[in-house]
Amino acid sequence: MDLHLAGKRALITGGSKGIGRATAELLVAEGVDVVLVARDAAALDAAAQAVRARRQVAVATIAADLSREDEVARVAAAAGAVDILVNNAGAIPPGGLLAVDNETWRRAWDLKVFGFISLCRQVYPAMAARGGGVIVNVIGAAGEKFPPGYIAGAAGNAALMAFTRALGHASQKDNIRVVGINPGATATERMEMLLRFRAREELGDAERWGEFAAGAPFGRMGKPEEIAAAVAFLASPLSGYTTGTIVTIDGGA
Repeated sequence: MDLHLAGKRALITGGSKGIGRATAELLVAEGVDVVLVARDAAALDAAAQAVRARRQVAVATIAADLSREDEVARVAAAAGAVDILVNNAGAIPPGGLLAVDNETWRRAWDLKVFGFISLCRQVYPAMAARGGGVIVNVIGAAGEKFPPGYIAGAAGNAALMAFTRALGHASQKDNIRVVGINPGATATERMEMLLRFRAREELGDAERWGEFAAGAPFGRMGKPEEIAAAVAFLASPLSGYTTGTIVTIDGGA
């Protein structure tokens, strides 16, 4: 299917692996120039090489810590004019109320919650000035399922869901669409880490994390490519009347 995205330019955070990298590969296949952002410069370079192999479009990288406001501003300036912003970076740790201390909680929210919000604040005015654009926030199903063992993530994701809906309900005046995606359990390195934590807490053995994956809908976790396909469709003109909404992709869990 032609998503009518050829010639667009996308900024993707958390772009070196997982859902971010899968999104980059799919958008590049649609003829989109991409700018990938992550902390690890070496991982970014490896991802960019793999993405470039898909199609001859421009693939740029920016190594940055998006938990810092000055770095967010630097990324927005370096990325230049973008038609699509995919907010995907984030690493909120697991744990209950007393297991996640204030410093850890704040540091995690600085990257995911305030990182998403700050980058939107940087990119939105320029999009509006150019006549429009699309913002896709890849958030997480914990924001609607509220697992107590992932309380910082559940609260942060719920905040980003509200932010996405509020911004998306007012962005039509600027011809900007703002949408969110809540992936459920998805086969990424980060999800393995979270399941290992859960297996250690609930089963007493982190190596039994695969038992949780096997118990997922359809007997498997979601694939990063399946989330990426939704990102690409929502970012495309084929979904041009969609804004201020959240799509949950969790296999029906």
